[in-house]
Amino acid sequence: MGSESCWRVTVVYAPSPRQVQEVVLEVCGSCSVLQALQRSGLLQRYPEIDSRLTTVGIWGRKAKLDQLLRAHDRIEVYRPLRVDPKVARRERFVKQGSRSAGLFVKKRVGSQAGY
Repeated sequence: MGSESCWRVTVVYAPSPRQVQEVVLEVCGSCSVLQALQRSGLLQRYPEIDSRLTTVGIWGRKAKLDQLLRAHDRIEVYRPLRVDPKVARRERFVKQGSRSAGLFVKKRVGSQAGY
C-alpha cells in the first residue's frame, strides 16, 4: 500500500456553445493542470486545444499549466472569444431598440420613473 493519497478532479471543455465535455479523473500524488489535461483525453479528442497556448482556469480563476491540483478541483479549458463582449452588447442594444432594453423597461402603472 502506497502512502500517496488519491482524489478526484474534473476537466471541462465546451467545444461549441451549449455542448460541454466533462471528464472526471482519479489522480494520486502530485498532479499538475497539464498532466490532468493530458490524462483526460480531451487534447487528443479536440486537436484545436493547444496545450501550450490555451487558457485554463480552476473554478473560474485563471491558472497556469504547471499549477498543482487539489482534491475536487474543476479544470476549465477556455475557448478564445469570437466576438468582443462589448461589441456584442452594443449590437443587441441596437437590434432591441432603446424602449425594450434597460433596467426600467417594465413599469408599474402609476409608478414614478426609476422606481
